[in-house]
Amino acid sequence: MIESFFDGNQVEILETHVDPITLLSGPPCCGKTSLLFQFAYNCASQSNANVVFMCNRSRLQSKRPYLSQSIDPSSHVFKLIQMKYVEDDEEIKKYFAAFHQHDKIPTAVVVDDFGDLFDDRTCQERYTNPRGRDLAMVRTLALCYNAITHANKKSPCKLLLSDTHLGNSTRLLYIYKRWISSIFTVKGDGPGSFLLRNKNYSRSCGLGKTRIAKYSIALKDLVFEGITDDNEQ
Repeated sequence: MIESFFDGNQVEILETHVDPITLLSGPPCCGKTSLLFQFAYNCASQSNANVVFMCNRSRLQSKRPYLSQSIDPSSHVFKLIQMKYVEDDEEIKKYFAAFHQHDKIPTAVVVDDFGDLFDDRTCQERYTNPRGRDLAMVRTLALCYNAITHANKKSPCKLLLSDTHLGNSTRLLYIYKRWISSIFTVKGDGPGSFLLRNKNYSRSCGLGKTRIAKYSIALKDLVFEGITDDNEQ
């Protein structure tokens, strides 16, 4: 699935088994939103079906995503990407609570900055618990998981979340791993250059082979530089 984050004209996007929920985690300013939007574009282009892109409006306006240079800005595919602006976790829950009522299930739902939608103080007050944010995330992830699992009984639907971490490990990984087995992480590799790794935490298959995609953000373009296996790095 790592190919799905890049332009299909630069890398062959293979039809393989995809986990219903995937997490993309990386440090600030590493192009996560650009990777998410390229993923959304690829899903819409391949299926010719709608994709829902959920995000905070002000954050998106302050860090507009970059796409591969070969993509035509006037492409009809962009009309298949429905932008849904959300302010907090309650709006995410409302959307997925009614997911089964949608006339047409989107082929994919993408949620940018998922973790930042959970405000510490608000969650603590809501649950009268100092770990209110953790509780809110667990309940929301459970709802998302159930909604996507139910939707896939009717038609294929993927959910991709992103979160920001500082340091080398995904924040709240112990929570995410309960609901998400496929996790992608981004690490810097020099000025403007990054490495995207994927790992599978499924109990049934153990830790799967790690693959690495190298990319860069240059002149407002998302530039794919190649994919290798971990032991080649």
